[in-house]
Amino acid sequence: MRSSEIIFSMVGILSLSALAQQVSSQMPIPPKRIVIAASAVLDGKGHVLHDTRIVVEGSKIVAIEPNVVPPNHDAKAGPVDYDLRGLTVLPGWIDAHVHITWSFGPDGKNAGQGGTTQEAAYAAASNAWLTLLAGFTAVQSVGSPADIPLRDAIARGLLPGPRILTAAEALSGRGEQTGTPNEIRIFVRKQKAAGADLIKIYASGGMTRGTMTMSQEQLNAACDEAKKQGLRTLVHAFRDAVRAATLAGCTEVEHGLGASDDDLRLMAERGTYLDPQAGLLLATYLQYKDSYLAPPYYSEEGFAAMKGLIPAHQEFIRRAVRIPGLKIVYGTDAVAGAHGRNAEDFINRVREGGVDPMVAMVSANSLGAEALGMADQIGSIVPGLQADIIALDGDPLKDITAVRRVVFVMKGGVVYKNAAHGASPVYAGVLR
Repeated sequence: MRSSEIIFSMVGILSLSALAQQVSSQMPIPPKRIVIAASAVLDGKGHVLHDTRIVVEGSKIVAIEPNVVPPNHDAKAGPVDYDLRGLTVLPGWIDAHVHITWSFGPDGKNAGQGGTTQEAAYAAASNAWLTLLAGFTAVQSVGSPADIPLRDAIARGLLPGPRILTAAEALSGRGEQTGTPNEIRIFVRKQKAAGADLIKIYASGGMTRGTMTMSQEQLNAACDEAKKQGLRTLVHAFRDAVRAATLAGCTEVEHGLGASDDDLRLMAERGTYLDPQAGLLLATYLQYKDSYLAPPYYSEEGFAAMKGLIPAHQEFIRRAVRIPGLKIVYGTDAVAGAHGRNAEDFINRVREGGVDPMVAMVSANSLGAEALGMADQIGSIVPGLQADIIALDGDPLKDITAVRRVVFVMKGGVVYKNAAHGASPVYAGVLR
């Protein structure tokens, strides 16, 4: 063969090879198939599934199948990747109210949510990691611009952590100084442009100073404009502000202490979500009193009242659960010192708040997803939804303290923790 023919032949072969590589690179890679075997599954909607195989492809659940034979012995069904039999499997929990960037500074004092130092950034990443390891695969962080870069880094896969929805900058009620209704509408649009997923509104003072700080007209403007912008509204409200937020058509009331049964019935009629807290927040403040003590917001007087406020919150939950149709979601208000311990409020709700354990689980699963506007994405173990799946060593329906023993965490089809049956965790982490 002449040299020119050899060259042309080689060029042709290389061209075909390059073309084949180009076509191959353009073809989608089939998502990885993962099979989870479980003997008990809480589906997130109030049902228990037995002897089940959960099939995951990529980031989503694609099938729920009966597990009719022991794992790894069914050639037709295929091998099992994670054997979670003997555990309780359920959707990853949703915490509707956290402050993910709150941390203690180098001096041990509460640094709040506005830190932009390297230490604050590392602490925020640590908070997200601890929260994920504790079984919370989605959270709503309500009120710090620092939430946004953390949210985006996790969404891009640069950091491990829960899905984050954030309010960016909160609207703080200050009477007339809050602004005119038109100025409030401008503020809401500004938050949307800044990347907020929702609007957080402070419509009253604190637990012991719970008078309204916004007028009905101001609240009406804020919640109406948020709806027009496609955003939900979460309202920090005590006493009279609970009814005002409900009448304004706001999405969710945070805390709610001091609301009457009539107020709660109105919330049920309007479909307004209630997000109370049962004990973790105040217990955290009391545990870390020296770190938080800083008048006027954290005063000796306020700390003296906190012990009595814990049973008051629990009595409020006992009243709320008796209101037919009231949608009570799970939110902890986790601040510095509480991240990674979010599940403690389950125990308080069940033991002291009289909440049925299954109702408690659903509040942090399908109902929580509904409140976030994400029921078509997370909160249940059904085909088509994100594979946010956790497993507990124990049955929370019989022993609510099982929520402390999260041994398996998957978010979006990626396993972040696997300590089931003595297996080594995928990632090491210490809850504290």
